[in-house]
Amino acid sequence: MSKGGFLSAEELLAGGPNGLTHAVERALWHLGFSDVRVVDGAGDGGADLLAVRDREQWVFQCKWSSRGPVGREGIDDIERARTRYRADRSVLVTNTGLNRTADSRRDALASVGIEVGVWDGPTLAEIWERMPPRVPATYELRPYQREAADAIERDLTRHGTALLILATGLGKTVVGGETIHRHLARNPGAPVLVAAHMKDLVEQLERALWRHLDKSTPTRLVTGDTKPTALDGVLVGTVESVLGLTRAGWRPDLVMIDETHHVGENGRFAELLDLCGDAAKFGVTATPWRGDKFDITARFGPPSFTMSIASGMAEGYLSAVDYRLFVDNINWDAVREASEHGYSIKELNRALFLPQRDEEIVEHFRRAWRETADPRAILFCQTIEHAERMASLLAASDQAWGNASFLHSGLPRQRRQILLNEFRLGRVPIITCVDVFNEGVDVPDVNLIGFLRVTHSRRIFVQQLGRGLRLSPGKRALRVLDFVTDIRRVAATLDLRRALEAAETEVMERLPASASSIEFNDTTAGSLLDHWIQDAADLETAADEVKLQFPSQGGIY
Repeated sequence: MSKGGFLSAEELLAGGPNGLTHAVERALWHLGFSDVRVVDGAGDGGADLLAVRDREQWVFQCKWSSRGPVGREGIDDIERARTRYRADRSVLVTNTGLNRTADSRRDALASVGIEVGVWDGPTLAEIWERMPPRVPATYELRPYQREAADAIERDLTRHGTALLILATGLGKTVVGGETIHRHLARNPGAPVLVAAHMKDLVEQLERALWRHLDKSTPTRLVTGDTKPTALDGVLVGTVESVLGLTRAGWRPDLVMIDETHHVGENGRFAELLDLCGDAAKFGVTATPWRGDKFDITARFGPPSFTMSIASGMAEGYLSAVDYRLFVDNINWDAVREASEHGYSIKELNRALFLPQRDEEIVEHFRRAWRETADPRAILFCQTIEHAERMASLLAASDQAWGNASFLHSGLPRQRRQILLNEFRLGRVPIITCVDVFNEGVDVPDVNLIGFLRVTHSRRIFVQQLGRGLRLSPGKRALRVLDFVTDIRRVAATLDLRRALEAAETEVMERLPASASSIEFNDTTAGSLLDHWIQDAADLETAADEVKLQFPSQGGIY
């Protein structure tokens, strides 16, 4: 990489318009910004990047040029963006400079108290020289993260493979990044590959890795929409895209597979790992379970290090939780019938759980909202239509929820990024969603979660719950309202409670007692369900078609 690194005139010119935005995005992390989001696209209102520093909203417009200075339209765009995004500061970034009309327009705005910052080519070169080699660290590796990185390094050296299982919120990407950092420290310039199944996740992974890499180590994004100009440094890509490179002969020295539960016995990931031959390979995941029962240890060996949600909570590395399962809609006649007749899971759920009105859910949610300090909430819904309906109902139900918004995969990526930025800033207090918070979205400020009519999946349950378990300054606990509609969810939650109690007992002599609680809103009903469910083996992971036979004794009548 040339002098000036990814901010050099040569790199910026070769990278084109998208390359300029990408380079500025990485530079912002080195400059101490947080929540940096790309919003470039149709209808962006003149903005390319949003970022937060010292609780101020910054907006950036990036103007790439191969033919000289940028004109007045760049200043007009950034001024429009400043107004639209209610930004505290605005900056126009260009790889060249401003012409006279742009300078005049900027001076005119300054005369009425509107300051527009400008980062031109020379300024970017100066920023490169002045910014620290590494992204400013906000924390040291936690003891278990260092232990996990040591274990992965040991297994990679001995066996060439390693596997990390860390619950959501415990920093599996942090450990992965530390592993890559150590490898590059021992093998400067070695090619490294990081692969995942989804474009959005790949883009987030690249950003997360920046904090672990020296600014002189390039990162190359490889997706269906993005092809790198070179293959040096750390390649971060979707499995389909990097498969093309490996089929053409490119070989990494180290491979990291994120969300490793997507690796099957056959398929694209299996082919990629086979093509990478003798490269050291490690996988990271929070949820190692697969629907087809394929054991990922067949690819990566036994786990090098594991920490569960329960252990993370008991050790104080995840937020305490105040979890309430609402069972007001239990049809107890169905309980009696299920104890006498073999029901499938699907039949049981249909008979057991009576429909709940959204309006009733809102009232429960209102009470929890008022009991939560500085509430920031996510409500998981079953369908896109349900998420949109709930957002409208919430917005109309309480003045504090006027900006409640829905977020789902049907929205343009740009809209999702803007919403997440506003959510982090507190401008949107509640988000209703379906699937976009399951993997790869970091929202540590969340302190209130609602599960509304969600379908069963052990993996998705753990991922969604994990969205609220990250620690955050001022956050005392995560409050969860679970309006259960699947008997397996009850089983999963009771299993989590038992695991948490066991973990708390193990650490009680070393640490203060956890403030977590997992309870039913109706304790009598809860104790009956707890007793009843214990009689059904493997209920938590049973398929819809599995027939259940519960005994009739046990206080159900």
